[in-house]
Amino acid sequence: MASQERSMPFIKNLASSDRKIRTSALSSLHAFLSARQVASALTPLEVLKLWKGLYYALWMCDRAIPQQNLCNELADLVYVLPRDAVATWLRGFWATMAREWTGIDVLRMEKFLLLVRRVVGAGFKWMRKGSGNGGGGSAKKGKEGSGWDASKVDELVGLLGEWPFALEDEARIEQTTGEEEGQITQKIPAGLRLHVLDIWVDEAEKAGLLEDDDEEAKEVLQRISDQIDALEEETTSPAVRVRSKESLADDRLPGNRKPAGEAEEEEEDQDKEGAQGGTGDWGGFDD
Repeated sequence: MASQERSMPFIKNLASSDRKIRTSALSSLHAFLSARQVASALTPLEVLKLWKGLYYALWMCDRAIPQQNLCNELADLVYVLPRDAVATWLRGFWATMAREWTGIDVLRMEKFLLLVRRVVGAGFKWMRKGSGNGGGGSAKKGKEGSGWDASKVDELVGLLGEWPFALEDEARIEQTTGEEEGQITQKIPAGLRLHVLDIWVDEAEKAGLLEDDDEEAKEVLQRISDQIDALEEETTSPAVRVRSKESLADDRLPGNRKPAGEAEEEEEDQDKEGAQGGTGDWGGFDD
């Protein structure tokens, strides 16, 4: 552990107020994570330290375009990491977001909402066969293959059930230090849950999970929907319960799609109502 930390001197520089230092540190991290033997040996505690540095790197990042670029770069690290290190890496991400979420001020919240969206989207795309980190950890996304990798699906869906869609209010984090092992509990903020419920269908659509003729994708969607359905039943938060129900009612999900003819009739009815209503001005009571 100590030797591993000495090989990661860039951690503190990830949170530097100097943009050039942060950029250099991110490049060092990219190279560090590309090394299969090094990245695969990262402990959960080391991953948490790395994500804490990345959290503050985004915290210090100003202006919209640099923030968007950084969110994209951080999300795409799943394609850089060796295959067997991705689950630990994403678990560290969720643990960090859960820990820091309530301390994010309103002026900075937007960029962290974007980061969560990008990581969720990257995770969905990562589940595809041939979606990177198949040959020692390439810095580029692999060419998307057809179908979905069952083991990746199990890990990604499991992480969603462990964090944003967890039935319990707290999640457990492994804290391994040397020969000592232990767990700490981390409360999962309702705000984080609500955001993921808001955006998961959007990102699933972008990843190709909503294709009509993809039976494997439908199975993945059903597993995620079952988690959200259980969350709706078990949560003690009224807001999470409502948002879960709304999420499952999204018209883009396979079971909610209306036949083309019925959808067209609804549009025609709405158009007629609009035409009959005119400008919508009230002309007073009839005599």
